[in-house]
Amino acid sequence: MFFEFLKLNYKENEPIFISEIQYKNLNMNAIRQQILNLTNKNLLIRYDTGIYFIPGNSIFKSSNTLNQNKIIEKKYISNNDVVIGYFSGLNFANRIGLTTQVPNLYEVVSNKATCDYREIKIGTTKVILRKPRTVITTENHLELQFLDMIKEIDNLSFLNKDENKKIVLNYMNKAKISFEKLQKLLEFYPDKIYKNLYQVGVLNGVSA
Repeated sequence: MFFEFLKLNYKENEPIFISEIQYKNLNMNAIRQQILNLTNKNLLIRYDTGIYFIPGNSIFKSSNTLNQNKIIEKKYISNNDVVIGYFSGLNFANRIGLTTQVPNLYEVVSNKATCDYREIKIGTTKVILRKPRTVITTENHLELQFLDMIKEIDNLSFLNKDENKKIVLNYMNKAKISFEKLQKLLEFYPDKIYKNLYQVGVLNGVSA
């Protein structure tokens, strides 16, 4: 019954966090025992402390594993379509084309973070976890992610100002980020943010 419950609620190769499981009237110790029994039967695979998954039916071992992005996303960024965080730093800058540097770690800002800076490991992957400047919601996460990037753009990009401007404005257009939306969040950032917004042509919603 317990395994049927897991199959109903989790797809193959999807991270299962023990701490989030609620099943009937079982307490956490009983749930852990159920997980251990299923792991011994190879119905579940342990990825890391507290993280398991249902393996797929593929004969290829490499296909029966977890994608680290999925683990980070589910734990710190979005779960059940509710956004609670976002990728930041070089990860985000690389994604939108501000840098070609490929970071060997992940930087994440999340409501689940309890301090301004914390280093953790998920499997073999290093993750820097940061507390947000204000509560992250589904409605504001794109704007907060964008402003975090703008604040650190001098450290994230080695492109010239015109190239930065082109990439930033193009991203804003694609993500439908307006200056009006950003303006509501500027109070949470240091004054430096205004200079950087001006340099990339965003201040007052027009090209500088």
